[in-house]
This record gives sequence, C-alpha cells and structure tokens, in this order.
Amino acid sequence: MSKFTTAPRDVFQTFMNFPLVDDLDTLKADVAIIGMPYGDPYTIDELINDQTNAPTAVRRASQRISQALDRYDFDIGGPVFDGKDIKVVDVGDVPGAAADHVGHYGRAEAAIRKIRAAGALPITIGGDHGIPIPIFRALDGEGPITLVQLDAHLDWRDNVNGVKEGYSSTIRRASEMTHIKDIFQVGVRGQGSARTEEVEAARAYGANIITTNEWQDIGTAALLKRIPDGGRYYLTIDADGLDPAVMPAVEGPQPGGVSYRQTIELIKGLVGKGKLVGMDIVEIAPARDVNEITSMTAGHIILNVIGAAVRAGYFKR
Repeated sequence: MSKFTTAPRDVFQTFMNFPLVDDLDTLKADVAIIGMPYGDPYTIDELINDQTNAPTAVRRASQRISQALDRYDFDIGGPVFDGKDIKVVDVGDVPGAAADHVGHYGRAEAAIRKIRAAGALPITIGGDHGIPIPIFRALDGEGPITLVQLDAHLDWRDNVNGVKEGYSSTIRRASEMTHIKDIFQVGVRGQGSARTEEVEAARAYGANIITTNEWQDIGTAALLKRIPDGGRYYLTIDADGLDPAVMPAVEGPQPGGVSYRQTIELIKGLVGKGKLVGMDIVEIAPARDVNEITSMTAGHIILNVIGAAVRAGYFKR
C-alpha cells in the first residue's frame, strides 16, 4: 500500500504538553496548571467574552515558547527544572454551566482546595479578573497572605450593575477576607473603573498602591523591600499591567506599562523572599493578539514562576 499522507501535526492540548490529570482526588504533582475561563459577568453579553478563550490560547501558544524543557533559559538561569525531578501537570479547565452562570466559582474554589491539599502550587490561567475571588477563598486556611496585584487598574469597586464578584471588584473582595493581610497594587496607571471613592477606600484599608511611574523611578529591588519578608504570597497578574507592546491582547490597554523584565524580577523576588502559594494570569483577549505574543508571554511568565520556585527549594523531597 502506498502512503502519501501522515497524521496531522500535534497541537498542544495542555500547557507545554504536560500530562493531563482530571482526577484531583488522586493528584500527585508539584505544580498544577488550571484554566478558569469564566468570571461573573456584568451583562449578558459578557457571559462568553473573549477572555474565556485565553486558557486554550495560552496552551496552544506554549508549543512555540520552548523546544524542550532541558534547554537553557537565560531568563531563568538554566533549564526550567534545573536537573531536578519536578512534576508539573495540567488539570484542565473549570467548567461553566448555562443554567447557573456563577456556579463555576464554587467549582473553582473546590479545585484549588484539592490542589493545595495535594501539596501542589496552583498556577491559574484566566479568564477575566473575577476568577481570583474563589481562589482567595480556597486559601482561607493558609493566612496571613500578602496579596500582590500587578495591574493597570485598582479593581476596588464594590459592585457593577449589582454584581459584586466581577473583574472590577477583585481586590475589594480580597480586602474583606480575614486571611488576606497586606495588599500591594503595583503597575497602576491611567484610568479604569475606579472613582475617587474607590481610591479612598483602598487607601483607608491600607493598600500599598505603587504606580508604574513610581516603580520605574525606584526600581524593582526597592519595591520588593517594601513587601514584608518571610511571608506567604499570592500573585495576580492582569495582562494589561504589562505594557501593550509586551502584551497587546487586552481589552483595556494602557500605555506606559510594566516591562517583561520588571515582571520577571518581581516574580523572582517574591518567590525567593517567602512562599508563593499561588498565582494567576488573567484578562488575555486572544482575538486581539499579534503573532500570539500575549499568549506566549503569559507562557514565559508561568515558566519563570516554576523555574524560580524550583531554585528556591519549594519542591524538595
């Protein structure tokens, strides 16, 4: 028999083609990648927005960011796993349900609790910026947690259209949780949903607001010194916190943003000075991307988190 065709080329289904694990009750891993496509929409039109496609887009683009994990990464300082036996898995996406458009928050919280109970570090791909809210809830037994938000916007609205757990209220909701202690909001600039009353509320809480301009002036090392040492940290990254030249595929691009280098320095500093208990990257709108730059950058950020955690001794057995 003559054979003139071959099977279609592989397309990554999971992040970096890591093993897919769909049973969290038997999870055994050091790091778990999880997708959370759905937030709590402000309008019916936002029920399925472009950000819901981001977990898939980042996974597919990860095929382009590394030829193999044994290759030397100059951002990380060597191969990602540094020659160690590290197990990273992809546990898939938290599903939504048409009949209950917010029920996925409960499933997201339960999934993170399972991942943490297994001793794994959860790395979440959103979805809009509402998705960290159930993650914060799942960490209620791990406080006090220092929350670090890299974002162009403050996200301190009490509600929008009566919705209290959407993407403009993330940090306001975090501030109401007793296990969340210090809050650092870095990379803030331009205009967003915050009015004067939200800024005053954030300051009254004691949020440490560091604008992009201030960060540029003082440098990342000085910024890190303001964050207490030896803490337990959660890092939430909104893609619009970075400059649009670095991550163009966002709904609310703001010029003058944080650089990729600053982002990696922040990650390495946080991971090295205490214990990172989780992180997410959200608000990627794949339809607005250029040559998959935003999704690929998100993938590089995730690999840098893993590489930094390996070097900080997070997964010693």
